[in-house]
Amino acid sequence: MALEATVRAALPDAGALRIKWPNDLLLGGAKLSGILLERIEEWVVIGFGVNVTNHPDLADRAATSLHAAGATIDAAALQGELAATLAHWHARWREEGLGPVAERWRERAHAPGSELRARLPDGSEWHGRFETLDRGGALVLRLADGSRRVMHAGDIFLL
Repeated sequence: MALEATVRAALPDAGALRIKWPNDLLLGGAKLSGILLERIEEWVVIGFGVNVTNHPDLADRAATSLHAAGATIDAAALQGELAATLAHWHARWREEGLGPVAERWRERAHAPGSELRARLPDGSEWHGRFETLDRGGALVLRLADGSRRVMHAGDIFLL
């Protein structure tokens, strides 16, 4: 939520900004940023990658940058804003639990019923419609046969 809120505040028009589970921000369907998490014992290391002034030309998906979308913020200012917003959301999570984070995610993500393809770490692929996030933040995918698949990690592609 911290990255989404920070980027939203930097954009002159953030109407097309969406969160893509589990770790990307899309602007008008183009990838703007991503987050990587790694757990080391009791610590979690967070890496944020944001296309501030430039963006790559990718063969498999569209990408964009903050400056291409009309933002004037520089990387240092974005980092400072992100640190403050991250501290806010971390405190809120510690005080209130995952509920407010999940609620904000649902407000800012693709709509329920959105068609998705998921590739899990074990190499399996699933196709279905986004249903919700469960209480722990896992993505719930409704498959064509009506069954549900709960995903805790993987690559998600909006179709």
